[in-house]
Amino acid sequence: MQKVLLTGAAGYIGSVATALLLNNGFKVVALDNLMYGGESLLSYWHNPMFKFIKLDITDIKSIREFLKKNNFDAIIHLAAIVGDPACAKNKDLAYKVNMEGSLNLIEAAIKNGVKRFIFASTCSNYGKMSPDEHFVDENSPLAPVSLYAELKVKVENIILNEIEKNDTFCPTCLRFATVYGLSPRMRFDLTVNEFTKELALGRELQVFGEQFWRPYCHVYDIANAIKIVLTAEETKVAYNVFNVGEDEENYQKKMIIGEIIKFIPNAMVKYIFKAEDPRDYRVSFKKIKDILNFKITKKVPDGIYEILTALNAGLFNNPDFGGFYNA
Repeated sequence: MQKVLLTGAAGYIGSVATALLLNNGFKVVALDNLMYGGESLLSYWHNPMFKFIKLDITDIKSIREFLKKNNFDAIIHLAAIVGDPACAKNKDLAYKVNMEGSLNLIEAAIKNGVKRFIFASTCSNYGKMSPDEHFVDENSPLAPVSLYAELKVKVENIILNEIEKNDTFCPTCLRFATVYGLSPRMRFDLTVNEFTKELALGRELQVFGEQFWRPYCHVYDIANAIKIVLTAEETKVAYNVFNVGEDEENYQKKMIIGEIIKFIPNAMVKYIFKAEDPRDYRVSFKKIKDILNFKITKKVPDGIYEILTALNAGLFNNPDFGGFYNA
């Protein structure tokens, strides 16, 4: 049985990962500062394999003391100010959390003998691929165009290239595709979720730059990738980086709209031309498939359908509630 510390456990990905890990026999210690509340963790409260601690990763002294008093087999580090808008809105906090908090957590993990460390990164690190490229992969140059991605790249570089490599520490960086789907801590500021919600509510949706590409991955499959890395042979994942997603799930925005219209034929969409976008990339996920045998279980149309059915069933009293948005 592995004892895992999951930072950002109450978040969009974290709350789904908590359930998946508990269901697969892991002992989960959930750490979160509850910036967006903690209701997403209530269904796990009575599970004897679950424990919650309210801590902020920027509280370095408390984090160090906590790790010193507890023996963890692994740390899954999801806690962050997530997304370009949220980081741009509060740059100082983003740096403190995403950079300083992450580096101090890594240092404390190494000092206290935590074997495995998974760092949640992003495919936004690729920025804009060159016109002659069909796909970018883990060996492609990184060209972050936002503070969010810049900080992820910096932490990645320290993990993969700057800390001394040894057999007692096994870190892995996971570059997540743009996430979508239902979560106990729902977000409606993610492309698939937002587009589906707006059109399901009968509103006209304005789409900027419909021609630009992004990769997408369901939140459950993101959580499953984390579990797969935790159980993989160390030689396959130590000081390594993986894109998380599926080659066929690279979409232009207009392609996502096309999938939604299959469910909502009378959807009102207005395309607004945008010649330039600093983020435009199609990502290859061959590496995680070949090395870790990772396969997705859901595709974008599945995510659209589940969000539509949840909205139509009235599961969200107020889909416009501010807590569903990171910024």
